[in-house]
Amino acid sequence: MQIAFYKGKTRLFNRLTSWWLRGPYSHCELVLGTSQIGQAICASSSFLDHGVRVKHMTLKPEHWDLVDVAGDVGEAWAWIRAHEGQGYDLLGLAGFVLRVLGHDQTRWVCSEAVAAMLRRPDAWRFDPCTLWAAYAPLVDLEPEAVGP
Repeated sequence: MQIAFYKGKTRLFNRLTSWWLRGPYSHCELVLGTSQIGQAICASSSFLDHGVRVKHMTLKPEHWDLVDVAGDVGEAWAWIRAHEGQGYDLLGLAGFVLRVLGHDQTRWVCSEAVAAMLRRPDAWRFDPCTLWAAYAPLVDLEPEAVGP
């Protein structure tokens, strides 16, 4: 499986979200496989799609960063069957600004849904940028040169 992180800036909402989160991402999807016509089979929660759903998408590299993740595809599909159609969590989205607002436990933001499908505890704590930080591949960095 993979997580697809959206870095597109077409919509004002995406620009504002990534600015507020201080990172390049405003949305994410869990990629569960590939359709017969080569599209990614993605699961997430989307405001535009009214909540938790599965969608076939073309993930253009200029708009999406993909990260391989360990997980059980069967468990992810079971989570989707149990939650598909539940609404988008506007209160949780506002919680990115003011955590004190909390979140609606029957509604989901994208990163929360993806984290829950991957069985992460406290999935509500994740926004797209913190989910990236939790799953991004580690980069081998050369140690800084030490002066004389």
